[in-house]
Amino acid sequence: MILSGFYRVSNLLKSKSKLCRVWTRNVKSESSSLTLRQQQNGIRRIILNNPKKRNALSLPMLESLRENILIDSESEDLRVIIISAQGPVFSSGHDLKELTSTQGQEYHSKVFHTCTEVMNLIQDIPVPVIAMVNGVATAAGCQLVASCDIAVATDKSTFATPGVNVGLFCSTPGVALGRAVPRKVAMEMLFTGRPISAHDALLHGLISKVVREERLEEETLAVARRVCESSRPVVALGKAAFYKQMSQGRDAAYASACAAMLENLTLRDGQEGIRAFLEKRHPVWSNSPEKVNT
Repeated sequence: MILSGFYRVSNLLKSKSKLCRVWTRNVKSESSSLTLRQQQNGIRRIILNNPKKRNALSLPMLESLRENILIDSESEDLRVIIISAQGPVFSSGHDLKELTSTQGQEYHSKVFHTCTEVMNLIQDIPVPVIAMVNGVATAAGCQLVASCDIAVATDKSTFATPGVNVGLFCSTPGVALGRAVPRKVAMEMLFTGRPISAHDALLHGLISKVVREERLEEETLAVARRVCESSRPVVALGKAAFYKQMSQGRDAAYASACAAMLENLTLRDGQEGIRAFLEKRHPVWSNSPEKVNT
């Protein structure tokens, strides 16, 4: 079952998040040297906060980002996450100082494993994750944008996978990039390292929307607030079902999607939404995974 499988993932997230639990009921603001976290009205904002190093996804940055995604991720009070950054660079990708031979392969493995865990986590958690991009996103920074469910960027933003230019092909960023844009577009970006504009990124499906810089926050928050208007378990089920069917062939994808819709109909909020539509009123969501008798 889609939802039961999803809540197995949610339970795993819950057990991890207990290691770093800090919570206030309405507004939350936590900071470290690398990230900021704020939460209000269901919207969590995670801000990469190392502009002097171009918000590089160093191992400490990745660990901080992972913590800020995980903490209370199973809470009904969390409805959507926005990832943004301080400064003119969203993220320049991995910190190359961590990838020299003096660090050793064990450390390198930990960097790539943690990065993969963060990218997978973004798609596995029960709420949508939005990238709010103002500036440059390269290499693993581009991977981060590609991994998010939605991405809003300014017309000044650019995107690239330039690892080939420094002798380190962007193989792991290519996983997310190749699932977000057409293959030949991904290959050109990976082989040449040349950046693409925000408008080209929109054309090819890497991002969802391009806005003027002064409207970036307003437009991104408008998307986040719209997500908050829907039932949390319905969104959670839909997100899990979407990513599952994307990895399947057509027939298996339809079978998975049908199973998801049947499961959706067993949710209390699924039935509430249908009743509200038929009765011409606004639905009153429980935001609980509770099921009805069918």
